[in-house]
Amino acid sequence: MSDSSISLAGRTALVTGAARRIGRAMATALAEQGAAVVVHHNHSETEAVALCDEIRRAGGSAWPLQGDLTDERQAKQLFADALALAGPIDILINNASIYAQDTLWEATEESILLNLRVHAIAPLTLAREMAGQQGAGHIVNLLDTRVTVYDKTHASYHISKRVLLTLTRMLAMELAPRIAVNAIAPGLILPPAGEDETYLQRLAHANPLNRYGGPQDVVDAMLFLVRSRFVTGQILYIDGGYHLKGHMYD
Repeated sequence: MSDSSISLAGRTALVTGAARRIGRAMATALAEQGAAVVVHHNHSETEAVALCDEIRRAGGSAWPLQGDLTDERQAKQLFADALALAGPIDILINNASIYAQDTLWEATEESILLNLRVHAIAPLTLAREMAGQQGAGHIVNLLDTRVTVYDKTHASYHISKRVLLTLTRMLAMELAPRIAVNAIAPGLILPPAGEDETYLQRLAHANPLNRYGGPQDVVDAMLFLVRSRFVTGQILYIDGGYHLKGHMYD
């Protein structure tokens, strides 16, 4: 089981998409718990460097690294660079994401492949690289609670996150017993770009708890998983119960 008193000192984490939003919250929390953190970004260099500076001022270790995860070669290079900078990676958080609207009728081959590259191929590539270290560790993939229901307005995104759900379970089997692989499926946590808190307030009624969460709720789930010694292949829905609409008896 997990023990919240377990320090992560001496462990090293690679967090993709760590410069902003939930990724930033998870990277910060890992550093606060004693882990050295590799802060991956694609276009958010200023934010990534600022986060690393903040972690270092607090006495931690952090390194910003750029990489375009739509390119498998860059994903491999990201892991190699993280290894060279920080040493063996004990914790991999596959958080990087894109989120564009399209219906099944609007989705193109390229939009589907783009989402698959970011949400499925890159996490798989990084997991393979981590497995190649031959050490123990934890992988946490970030899903979306709407993998349990039909999201008709984000078809390419939805397809790719469903693939990542399946990959999470396949990797949990393939990488056991050395590496535990789990996922977090957030619900109403942060408003999308261009929206504010009223967006969350407007939709809070959609889950059984009739409220919305925050990044700390996801952080708490992530810390539970990376400290656990007997959990793998699980999906933690941090969504106020929204997933029950699609999975009441699963």
